[in-house]
Amino acid sequence: MISLDEAVTARLESHGARFEVLVDPDAALAIKRGDFEDDLEDVIAAEDVFENASRGDRPAEDDLEKVFDTTDPMEIIPEVIREGEIQITADQRREMQERKRKQLIDTITRNAVNPQMDNAPHPPERIDNALEEAGFTVDPMEPAQQQVDDALDDLRPVIPIRFEEVTMAVQIPAEHAGSAQSKIREFGDLEREEWQADGSWIGVLTFPAGLQNEFYDTVNEHSSGEAETELIKDKDDLNTR
Repeated sequence: MISLDEAVTARLESHGARFEVLVDPDAALAIKRGDFEDDLEDVIAAEDVFENASRGDRPAEDDLEKVFDTTDPMEIIPEVIREGEIQITADQRREMQERKRKQLIDTITRNAVNPQMDNAPHPPERIDNALEEAGFTVDPMEPAQQQVDDALDDLRPVIPIRFEEVTMAVQIPAEHAGSAQSKIREFGDLEREEWQADGSWIGVLTFPAGLQNEFYDTVNEHSSGEAETELIKDKDDLNTR
């Protein structure tokens, strides 16, 4: 369950009665969209249905039966969310908006490059400042991922930006290969890998171009700076390597 401070109220009025439930705002939106896949008990603040959640008043069982054909809160809660309205305070709206803005900046930073600077990644501060300059307003009620395209449209007149992937080859010496390769795999799609006779590991990965600096840092950290990396300009070259 979540804390009361994290929850928003979903309210449904039907048959002259009011029903309220306390739920995580992002989960509530996912439930309304029909793409919620987590456990309900993990995203609610109370396993209960209220007539007035702020006072803790509960509706009559007859009203629950009349509207929902059950008195089971775990069956009623999703229906209240789907059919009702999400009630959020001004403070909750600001908090949600700021959280979505950070998620949006993180997504763009991880995937975008500057095509005028040899496809170098944009730091988060640059993306943040450019969004501010572009006057882009984050919608707190929409997933950050769904706002990326609109944000990019607004960013392009302000900074050179493009979403791109890179393919990187890396060779890890034998003494570091075991632990390092497991961390490196997490960056993206492993195109190919080879364990050499001397115990060293060679991997070729494709991942969002914005992660290049983080990739180099991870490789150096887990290989004590002894790894070798090479940017693959053309994936067709993989067939001849």
